[in-house]
Amino acid sequence: MSFDITGKRIWVAGHRGMVGSAVARRLEQEDCTVIKAGREIVDLTNQAQVEHWMNETRPDAIILAAAKVGGILANDTQPVDFLLQNLQIQTNILSAAHSADIPRVLFLGSSCIYPRDAAQPIAEASLLTGALEPTNEAYAIAKIAGIKLIQGYRKQHGRDWISAMPTNLYGPGDNYDLQSSHVLPALLRKAHDAKMNDAGEMELWGSGAPLREFLHCDDLADALVFLLKEYSGYEHINVGSGVEVSIRALAETITRVVGHDIDLVFDASKPDGTPRKLIDCTNLHQLGWNNARSLEDGISSTYRDFLATLETENPS
Repeated sequence: MSFDITGKRIWVAGHRGMVGSAVARRLEQEDCTVIKAGREIVDLTNQAQVEHWMNETRPDAIILAAAKVGGILANDTQPVDFLLQNLQIQTNILSAAHSADIPRVLFLGSSCIYPRDAAQPIAEASLLTGALEPTNEAYAIAKIAGIKLIQGYRKQHGRDWISAMPTNLYGPGDNYDLQSSHVLPALLRKAHDAKMNDAGEMELWGSGAPLREFLHCDDLADALVFLLKEYSGYEHINVGSGVEVSIRALAETITRVVGHDIDLVFDASKPDGTPRKLIDCTNLHQLGWNNARSLEDGISSTYRDFLATLETENPS
């Protein structure tokens, strides 16, 4: 079955984050009303506030992009925060949505839900078939719980709710803090700082060998709007670009985009994380979506946005 969003009121939970803002931008191209609610309006970790707001607002659909996110360092050192806050956000929203009889919900997870040593490319059926990557286990467990809640509401209460699992994301509005960011924005920030300081080398965590797949957040948003309209199924759906690159090759691409010739130095004493992670997007492609831009094009547009952000923060 399909879901016609024409004239619908759609709440983007987490609209200030990279993914949520991309989804809001994409929905503004549709004939629908985008609902936004910042923390000053409703604290998503507060059950009573979420229930009250949901009963008052009653959107026609929800895209649940709100989450506490971070890179390897943040995930590995703050397991309680990542597990507890994400569980609170998810359960509060989904419970309140059921009570308020919200007909359509799209829950956004993460490809870290899959086993560390899952067969590549990783199909949706790989979920819960092996041990998780220890450095992001808490976040992964929270997201797995979210998937199972969505499936539980479908099975027990007949809700037309779905889940999507994106690969590694990047794009406008990303987090560039070196203590808490993901690998691509961290490398972009390091490369830019190295250029500004005319540094001759740039240090990176790990060996540079792990393989990763990246998807621009605006491409994810396009895929999510497509799924909101067209997909109604029990199983979660993978969303990725279908292209993988080593961390070393990623760093080389970033330094080329930034325009700074620099030596890459890898600190092998730091963890690599999962050795390889490419998700299988066969199901998404069969549904009719396959519209991801190239990595270099995506990084180039992201760097332009990063520079524009710096100019706004530090006007001359």
